[in-house]
Amino acid sequence: MRTTRTARKAFGTRTSTTTSTRSTRTARSAAVAIVAVGAVTLAGCGGSDDAKEPEKPASKAPAATVQLPQLKGETIEVAAVWTGPEQENFTKVLKEFEKRTGASVTFVPAQDPIVNFLGTKIAGGSPPDVAMLPQVGAIQQAVAKKWAKPVGAEAKAQLAKNYDKGWQDLGAVDGTQYGVYFKAANKSLVWYNNAAFENAGATVPTTWKDFLTTAETISASGVTPVSVAGADGWTLTDWFENIYLSQAGPEKYDQLAQHKIKWTDGSVRDALTTLGELFGKPALIAGGADGALQTEYPASVTQTFTGGDQPKGAMVFEGDFVGINIAQTEAKIGTDAKVFPFPAVGPDAPVVTGGDAAVALKDSKGAQALLTFLASPDAAKIWAESGGFLSPNKSLDVAAYPNDVQRDIAKALIAAGDDFRFDMSDQMPQSFGGTPGKGEWKALQDFLKNPKDVAGAQQKLESDAAKAYTS
Repeated sequence: MRTTRTARKAFGTRTSTTTSTRSTRTARSAAVAIVAVGAVTLAGCGGSDDAKEPEKPASKAPAATVQLPQLKGETIEVAAVWTGPEQENFTKVLKEFEKRTGASVTFVPAQDPIVNFLGTKIAGGSPPDVAMLPQVGAIQQAVAKKWAKPVGAEAKAQLAKNYDKGWQDLGAVDGTQYGVYFKAANKSLVWYNNAAFENAGATVPTTWKDFLTTAETISASGVTPVSVAGADGWTLTDWFENIYLSQAGPEKYDQLAQHKIKWTDGSVRDALTTLGELFGKPALIAGGADGALQTEYPASVTQTFTGGDQPKGAMVFEGDFVGINIAQTEAKIGTDAKVFPFPAVGPDAPVVTGGDAAVALKDSKGAQALLTFLASPDAAKIWAESGGFLSPNKSLDVAAYPNDVQRDIAKALIAAGDDFRFDMSDQMPQSFGGTPGKGEWKALQDFLKNPKDVAGAQQKLESDAAKAYTS
């Protein structure tokens, strides 16, 4: 996962083992856990102005829990699409690996989409040792092209010790482990400006109907309720996926992810119609549709948490990584910036996840050692302490997270176990689910502009999907 996704290519209708084997299960237990997060976070929502962030519990001593080889003189290159604070925080992880092993590690900024970037590097004879891949499909493509190297015994031992089977399966292809999911995301969260809510007398919604009512209440107070990052099509896919999972259910979700049902299916019509209840009211969206289509993801967050109780938008939907961008403002998470679960459209609230997996592209001692480190709680703790990070590593002490909001989100993710659904567009062919200006991204941007044309959006989505899955 990343805040701006990258691409992958189709392999028939194959999806991740985790997703396909859970086609008859619901995410009910995870949804309950996420709702609990909201309850904890929202306690005292109408409290006094002097409310303070709860003190962070002392984390355990940073004693090494994983043994690493000495790699003095060895150089390792790691490619990832992360920029800004994400790159800075990941670099801290790499610096600790250098300190423990003596290796020299270089971060290679990857262009988007990363699979195309890696293809160019490999064709030129200079692949990085390790790549951070943000899609299940990208791992599958790397394996199909014989780029990826299987995970070694030491890293597999760390995975078995620290990860639920669902997260291990996401990094496996045909039973062989290739990926180590280092960074996860809970992509079913709505962050809100607490001052704007209090000023409007708005209540935290639990259902989609309540969400629209809350939006109208905030609008009546003189503040535009919802900030939408329409310039980045990946955020629109996340809007659709959460509504679709909650409304259509997990079985349909899995079928659509694999293109076993068409985008012209009635379930897609229903989800787009529901999304249109928001997109079809420009007054509820910061800048209206035209403004949203010019708003990039970082700005969608920062404009929600600047301006006191008169921000450009009172709510912004996206994953736990929103915390990174909130940190660029003066707002404090837990007091000024709060969060609630994505509202339930159907019987259950949705739980959609994403993640970034480390994959070795060279079968070297250094690459395998880095995968082992990234599978350990030692590596996760370093980034967790900096914020804007969520780890699927169940051995990580949640005291490492910098505030109660992130600690509770992390607890909910671990409590969900295998009971979640991975980001749908990250399971789809690159040309359809993961390329700016094309496929699903472009179709949903067009839908944002003209949400009345549900049938037209469905036809365009199916046409583009059909081409991608047969190419």
